[in-house]
Amino acid sequence: MPKTLDLPPVWLLGCLVLAWLQKTALPLGLGFGPVWADLLGGLLVGGGVLLLVLALLEMRRQRTTFMPHEEPGRLVTSGVFRLSRNPIYLGDVMILAGFILFWDAVPSLALLPIYVWLLEKRFIEPEEGRLRRKFLAEFRKYEKQTRRWL
Repeated sequence: MPKTLDLPPVWLLGCLVLAWLQKTALPLGLGFGPVWADLLGGLLVGGGVLLLVLALLEMRRQRTTFMPHEEPGRLVTSGVFRLSRNPIYLGDVMILAGFILFWDAVPSLALLPIYVWLLEKRFIEPEEGRLRRKFLAEFRKYEKQTRRWL
């Protein structure tokens, strides 16, 4: 896949399209109830977007790239990066989960572990490898202090 298309938002969009198609073409009526699903879905989408924005702002403040295939200029450990080494990806997963709940596409919840696995294999592991090589002891310390997801 070309690197211009091999980006987490593209994979997220693909998963969202699959969940929407499942909800539209094959509704199975396995819902959690409209009030709870809408509330929880909205909170997850809103929280995911907020997490993404805070992480991107922190990376911009630190003057480093947020593009997954590029060499990082700095190791960002402040802001939301104190809570998670991957707040942008965590935000993506929250957005996917939120839309699945909001759309009442319960069978599409199976996309969540697939999407997490894809993020880890295609993006997180290579990124952490670059960070480990470039920032050596500083990254090892950060890695021990801060969990990958939460």
